[in-house]
Amino acid sequence: MRLDGKLALVTAAGQGIGRASVLALAAEGARVLATDVNEKLLESYAGVANVTTAVLDVLSKSAIQDLLSQLEPLDVLFNCAGYVHNGSILQATDEEWDFAFNLNVRAQYWMIQAALPKMLAAGGGTIINMASVASSIKGLPNRFVYGCSKAAVVGLTKAVAADFVAQGIRCNAIAPGTVDTPSLGDRINSYADPVEARKNFVARQPMGRLAQAHEIAPIVVYLASDESLFATGQVFLIDGGMTI
Repeated sequence: MRLDGKLALVTAAGQGIGRASVLALAAEGARVLATDVNEKLLESYAGVANVTTAVLDVLSKSAIQDLLSQLEPLDVLFNCAGYVHNGSILQATDEEWDFAFNLNVRAQYWMIQAALPKMLAAGGGTIINMASVASSIKGLPNRFVYGCSKAAVVGLTKAVAADFVAQGIRCNAIAPGTVDTPSLGDRINSYADPVEARKNFVARQPMGRLAQAHEIAPIVVYLASDESLFATGQVFLIDGGMTI
């Protein structure tokens, strides 16, 4: 088992990439705390070996601090929570901007800030942040607010990595292309023509298909494992060729 003895915490673990990552980490022997703001979604982990659950609202700094204060030092923190807004700068609102930066960026900042002291005291740990191809890596149409927030995640990741590279802390990000998750399904169904919308999402993937959540999870396991001990401050693209 590649992760025997490691304790991992995953946010937004109720579905999609978060859930696939929890199952993959647990299958490799990690003890995984799966967290989500939606308690109902966490019920699906009943009986799953190596997985415990906790309701966590990552928009609440006090909730984050309360939870992390009760835990032993994390070996792995996967900041998976996020939200995708649609539209250009002309459609963007201050409310969308604030929500995106609070959930996509500030929540990661708070999680890392709460977990890091115990990680440092224990001699190290690995932090994995959810970025996106739509960020400082690539501009995508109608992803203004989202792309700005995910660009900030790239900067956050590199800053944390640089500050603690000599203290046993590794901080990396993953940047998926378009993944067929329940949240994507909700966005597609919000279009006037969901069938055409799905076709358009597929069309921007050079492989001619969307990724599945279980295809993203292996890079999370790799970054959680000792196989990636020399990797920090990097953004790992898993985008089906979008950035070729």
